[in-house]
Amino acid sequence: MKYFDAHCHIQFPPYDEDREQVIAAMREQGIGGNVVGVDLASSRAAIALAERHDGLYASIGLHPNDAPEEPFDAAAFAELAAHPKVIAIGECGLDNFWPSDPEGEKARQRAVFEQHVELAIAAGKPLMIHARPSKGTMDAYRDLIGILASYKKEHGEKLWGDIHFFVGGVDEARELIELDFTLSYTAVLTFARDYDEVVRFAPRTHLISETDSPYVAPPPNRGKRNDPRAIPAVVEAIAGIRGEDPEVVRGDILRNVQRVFRIS
Repeated sequence: MKYFDAHCHIQFPPYDEDREQVIAAMREQGIGGNVVGVDLASSRAAIALAERHDGLYASIGLHPNDAPEEPFDAAAFAELAAHPKVIAIGECGLDNFWPSDPEGEKARQRAVFEQHVELAIAAGKPLMIHARPSKGTMDAYRDLIGILASYKKEHGEKLWGDIHFFVGGVDEARELIELDFTLSYTAVLTFARDYDEVVRFAPRTHLISETDSPYVAPPPNRGKRNDPRAIPAVVEAIAGIRGEDPEVVRGDILRNVQRVFRIS
């Protein structure tokens, strides 16, 4: 394995017609992947896909607002968390971007997120966190850091993980890194300059690559379905922003993945 897509959704319907071809192409390029669930059904589908393919793993969780009507089934998710192919708990977290009832939704999301944190600690697995602040703020990150710091104080090294599709600033990055969380970036780095300062700031030991497929395809495929074959472009973008050797960055990101997700 040369590359790893730490966050993709290739179990989703957009891949129903060519999923096996995409996975075969990933294998040819030396790309492994973490197939991420956003609810109970897609978490089970992620595990089923990972079971059939070497180099694929799964994360299981309930997205903060993709399925707000679905309750967190603690027993069902605990059972899935014990599966040997499950390497993280999530996609879970806080999303303040869309709520129609901000205060009520924040309380609901926090309660659900804390159940994921407790499951991750009990299962001995990292968190895969989604955080999206309201426009023009860092509110979701500030709330997230407060929650994680509280649990970290009590549980120490039993709490760690990755912040998926990180869009926070240097201050948020610093605090999350101090809490033992890595920051993962997508192909948005190939066409936007908004995150360059943080990419340069973060120690290379705390950067991870992802695609969030089927979303955020790099040029020349912007607006089309993305897939994990875009990972080399993400790694090259990180290296370019930092002014570093792409091969060194590739190797360090792969080692970060192995450390965080405890895979070989």
